[in-house]
Amino acid sequence: MDLSIIIPVLNEADRIGPLIESLRQLPDLKEVTTEIIVVDGGSTDATLENAQAADLVLNSPRGRAKQQNLGAERARGSVLLFLHADCQLTPGCLRDAVAILAQSRTSAGCFTQQIDHSRSRYRLMERGNRLRTRALQWAYGDQGLFLKRDLFHELGGFPDVPFLEDLLFSKTLARRGKIRVSEERILVSARRWERQGMLRQTLKNWSIITLAHAGASPHWLARFYPNVR
Repeated sequence: MDLSIIIPVLNEADRIGPLIESLRQLPDLKEVTTEIIVVDGGSTDATLENAQAADLVLNSPRGRAKQQNLGAERARGSVLLFLHADCQLTPGCLRDAVAILAQSRTSAGCFTQQIDHSRSRYRLMERGNRLRTRALQWAYGDQGLFLKRDLFHELGGFPDVPFLEDLLFSKTLARRGKIRVSEERILVSARRWERQGMLRQTLKNWSIITLAHAGASPHWLARFYPNVR
């Protein structure tokens, strides 16, 4: 089975080159045919120049939903894996993604988070995020969502909203089958929590999710979740 890794970026000049290189070094590439697609949302730094080692670099209107949908439209792989620029896959991820999607009654999958920070409170957050995904079937973008391309297009891709596209799409996926959590780990940058403060950022996240479930518009909620790079 072949796989397309789709990376939406915006002003990620420092990260995108090393990320592509780390993906090229995964031993899974010997077992899973993989292409890397970078979709830029209007970067004003050297992101585009530093992304040239990808198999395909695309320009898109800004917004993760738009960028990821464009990448999926141009992808050739039968499996799509959406990866944020501040995340990194570990050996075994690609192989396990393919194996998980071969299981019956499965719509999609994601990986076990490992936040790139040594403080013990991040271990609690990792466990909580894993429990949330398994219990509620809510997979977020920084968990490395993956699914079959045919199902992605059948469902219409990510909803065209400026925010919470991952939560909304995972709810749709959960109605079609189980979202499974791989034992393989995805390394996640702690930059947002470190910049905003872990407690403050966590409370903000919970508040936004609560408001979203109460019917608040993603367009309105996006104002409270600025980009942090």
